[in-house]
Amino acid sequence: MNKGPSWFNLTSITLGMAFLYLPIVLLVIYSFNAGRNVAIWEGWSVKWYFALWQDQQMLDAAWVTIRLGLLSASVATILGTMAAITLVRHGRFFGRSLFSGMVSAPLVLPEVILGLSMLLLFVSIGFDRGFWTMTIAHITFTMCYVAVVVQSRLVSFDRTLEEAALDLGCPPLRTFFSITLPLILPAVISGWMLAFTLSLDDLVIASFTTGPGATTLPIKIYSQVRLGVSPQINAICTIIIAVVALGAIVASLQLKRAETDRRRAEQMAAAGR
Repeated sequence: MNKGPSWFNLTSITLGMAFLYLPIVLLVIYSFNAGRNVAIWEGWSVKWYFALWQDQQMLDAAWVTIRLGLLSASVATILGTMAAITLVRHGRFFGRSLFSGMVSAPLVLPEVILGLSMLLLFVSIGFDRGFWTMTIAHITFTMCYVAVVVQSRLVSFDRTLEEAALDLGCPPLRTFFSITLPLILPAVISGWMLAFTLSLDDLVIASFTTGPGATTLPIKIYSQVRLGVSPQINAICTIIIAVVALGAIVASLQLKRAETDRRRAEQMAAAGR
């Protein structure tokens, strides 16, 4: 007989959730604090949000971060998906172990090592550091996460759907875009969101590979926090939380819709057989 979760489990979950989300709730609340001292509540106000729009340096850093995340996540998703297909579909080939290890290496290597190695590479080849060096670095360390997510989906993929399309005369490339890609789209979207989040959050690797005029938002926030927490930092962090939460909700709905379409396609294919 199932008696439900014990009081110990409920208490542990409650404390864990409070430890994770209570600081975020406090940050959001204090972003509406009327006073400049972030430790003393002086009433409700939205003046720090208006002051944020007057901080051109913070806005420039936010724009660099968004562009960096969108570009690096998109390229990493394409490369990571190609790497996952290669590892799953092409079986044993010469250099497979080396290729698999190189794809998975950024998962276990410390970010300091990755950032330093990227820095040495760009310095040795004479590549001026800036936006594009950060983009290359972010693509390098986020691609492996996409590959792992997509690879886990391809392992359980029903290849009879592709074989049926090929038997009916559909070219391989069209089969991929018409059959394979829609069915693995939830994993691809999840990989893109994970890559975008990692790029948005990165501080260590960006610090090694950044250059003049390419300051990201984490670097900007970190440099200001060292001198004291400003209410504007609470405001921009609240905006980021809202955007990420909205994106997570939209992605969740999209993934649920894609999963429903996938199941409907598999049921139709099974009925056709």
